[in-house]
Amino acid sequence: MSPSACRVSAPRTPQNITDAAVRAIKNGATHYTPASGIPEVREATARHVTRSTGVPTRMENIVLTPGRKNLLLFALLSLVEAGDEVIIPDPGYPIYRSLVEFIGARAVSLPVRQGNDFRPDPEELRALISPRTRLLIMNSPQNPTGGVLRREDCEAIAGIAVENDLVVVSDEIYSRINYDGEHVSLYALDGMAERTILMDGLSKAWAMCGWRLGFGAMPVEIARRMDTLMINSSSCAAAFTQWAAVEAFESAESDLAVDHMVREFRHRRDVIVDALNSIPGIACHKPEGAFYVFPDITETGWSDRDLAVTLLDEVGVAVLRGTAFGPLGEGHIRLSYANSIDNLTAAADRIATFLGAPVSG
Repeated sequence: MSPSACRVSAPRTPQNITDAAVRAIKNGATHYTPASGIPEVREATARHVTRSTGVPTRMENIVLTPGRKNLLLFALLSLVEAGDEVIIPDPGYPIYRSLVEFIGARAVSLPVRQGNDFRPDPEELRALISPRTRLLIMNSPQNPTGGVLRREDCEAIAGIAVENDLVVVSDEIYSRINYDGEHVSLYALDGMAERTILMDGLSKAWAMCGWRLGFGAMPVEIARRMDTLMINSSSCAAAFTQWAAVEAFESAESDLAVDHMVREFRHRRDVIVDALNSIPGIACHKPEGAFYVFPDITETGWSDRDLAVTLLDEVGVAVLRGTAFGPLGEGHIRLSYANSIDNLTAAADRIATFLGAPVSG
């Protein structure tokens, strides 16, 4: 049986954004640009960040990169030395730990637990800080759990960062995909813009993962370091992709497309959560953002690794083991609901049948 259902299958990029890119190509936007981005596009990005966070942001604060992973790597290369410590969410996006360890630093796990709606405990964060701590990475809404930081969480984290003079990388790539409340940006809180690298991109909200455009807002001195790293690595992001970003940020048609996509994701979330919770042994928390569920499968008797491998091999359902996202992901699997209702329902039915439960139909 071929794999199906829970593979990532993102919605189509809004047509008006694609059309803007085609116009840019026809108009000759196929050459090198300044390393940090075309000035007019950086200005548009700064306006977008100002609108979304309320923090006055200038072009000089903005760096455009071919995907947001570059922003994290450049932040680490600019601010962290071998032997330093970087606090990361666990479970969390695997690239955090991978890049921290790649540069010779130590990744320190900050637990995000299902019992706390996959939000960190500020007192646990405080206890993890040592004289070697240089950087704190936060992600909200979160991959893989769909957890969302509330305002009180952000205020507590900001207070700890200021108190300990920490730089924060705030990964907010899913900020527009927020179902049940407001998105609170760490960058927007008092005293944080001067110590925060806001990490974002076009991949998720505008369904542009293959276009490869990330953007960061940060203190000017860090932006200058990233500019140097861009010069010496990728040179620049693709010019036509940059012009497409202006259409994404400033077109009412783009906003309508995002709103429609989020409504559809909310419906898919509800379907897959209900289906998984009907399977004995699975406890699925309802995510507040992003497009992933991270169910606890402990009571099935399977390890997360063995269940992920066996579901793929035996019934053609692709999931990720929780420990791929850190040691504290043990006992969980991750499923993406960036897919059709039919495929999601089929996936849940196959999982239920495999585990010996009745199917939903």
